[in-house]
Amino acid sequence: MQHRPIRFFHQGAVVEVSGAAPTRTVLDWLREDARCTGTKEGCNEGDCGACTVVIGEAAAPGDTAAVRGLSLRTVNACIQFLPTLDGKALFTVEDLKMMSSEKLHPVQEALVECHGSQCGFCTPGFVMSLWSAYEHHQACASQPTRQQLADELSGNLCRCTGYRPILDAGQRMFDLPKVALDTAPVLAALKGFEASESFGYSPTTSADRFYAPKTLAELAALREANPKAQLLAGSTDVGLWVNKQFRALGDIIYVGEVEEMKLVAEQNGELYIGAGASLEAAWSALARRFPSLTDVWLRFASPPIRNAGTMGGNVANGSPIGDSPPILMALDAQIELRKGERVRRMPLDTFYIDYMKNHLEPGEFVQGMTVPKAVASRQVRGYKISKRFDCDISALCAGLSIELDAGVVKTVRLAFGGMAATVKRGALAEAALVGQPWTQATVNTAKTALAQDFKPLSDMRASAAYRLQVAQNLLQRFWLETRAENPLPSTATSVFSVMPHQTSVATA
Repeated sequence: MQHRPIRFFHQGAVVEVSGAAPTRTVLDWLREDARCTGTKEGCNEGDCGACTVVIGEAAAPGDTAAVRGLSLRTVNACIQFLPTLDGKALFTVEDLKMMSSEKLHPVQEALVECHGSQCGFCTPGFVMSLWSAYEHHQACASQPTRQQLADELSGNLCRCTGYRPILDAGQRMFDLPKVALDTAPVLAALKGFEASESFGYSPTTSADRFYAPKTLAELAALREANPKAQLLAGSTDVGLWVNKQFRALGDIIYVGEVEEMKLVAEQNGELYIGAGASLEAAWSALARRFPSLTDVWLRFASPPIRNAGTMGGNVANGSPIGDSPPILMALDAQIELRKGERVRRMPLDTFYIDYMKNHLEPGEFVQGMTVPKAVASRQVRGYKISKRFDCDISALCAGLSIELDAGVVKTVRLAFGGMAATVKRGALAEAALVGQPWTQATVNTAKTALAQDFKPLSDMRASAAYRLQVAQNLLQRFWLETRAENPLPSTATSVFSVMPHQTSVATA
């Protein structure tokens, strides 16, 4: 492993950083070291979008959303650690002036024309999300709908405008004279960063080390040898430990450079999702197989969080309000664990032991998740209940699936997050349904059984009584949408309303 300074491309040049702590955020480096103060600090927890920047990497083969050979994704600079930029390109609001011979880039000009800024604090974040959409839709030769723009901006919050003029600007920017990013110097710099050796970073100001192995075997050996090191994937959770809890992480093992961990593929009769695959790639793959999951995908989090975070991290975290586990449990997913050369699997619904506790052994890590093809015969729904429609933590999330045989329940899965110390299935409610006709009377019995399955807590997001009632109501809704006679239409988005994802699903 080669220990050296952090290297990345920024403002037309290669930057090297050697003195920063491994947990120094991209936002702090920009504002305090690079003096690029256009990027703002708002919430400092990846929620408001004021610090949105764009990360560029060389596009993978088959990347249908590549921008002239470059993969671009929005992320929250406030929770991304600086060493994760190594080998990549960083774009901020200051870069837009360098791209245009005019005084303003079309994105900025459109915001001015449409009065899309009032206090202006959130504006640079909106500019970067709009610029990402601008480049992607030009590359795809498509103009986004207003709903597509709303989806792509769901991670940027504004207290002033009511969003209408910002969406107006998102449509107007495509009517102005075109300006395209010159990707040639960026790709040349990225090619110069390519190295066969893994990256290690040991700042002189700290004893903590940052490891970024390149292969799965190297990751497994490193993890087994350093069981107390902090695993880091998208930093969407770990970043808050540093920013909000002021925790010292010690040595860090970053999984973001292990391409094998990012695999999303059909293989051996199942959908395999590597633990390092982004939330966006993983949810995209699930929603393409089960379109009824599109709504819960779009509402899982903001695009910058889905671009950075991983489904493996969401599952391994074990939060009782995580949105991935209920859906995966409804699909009979298994979790794949690795320690050194040993790989083992278990049903996801048996992985969690208690609040934030699971079956991982010291030196072991989540390698991937699998969804069997056999569940394709089921009707599947995902329901997310939260105070804010977009970009909010769930009060309750339900993953429900059912297979009927001549109107009789053959198989059913009722998994809930936010109802117990862990995400879990409603065993008694499921037992009340299996072998019974899929009728209102049977559903009523199962709703009563849910009260025995779960004893939810009251907290800032919802009371126990509310959670139980909503869970029962969602079971009722599930029946209304899947009953044989006169089913109600699902509210899930029937047409993908986000940009084509950068990673196509492989067939292994």
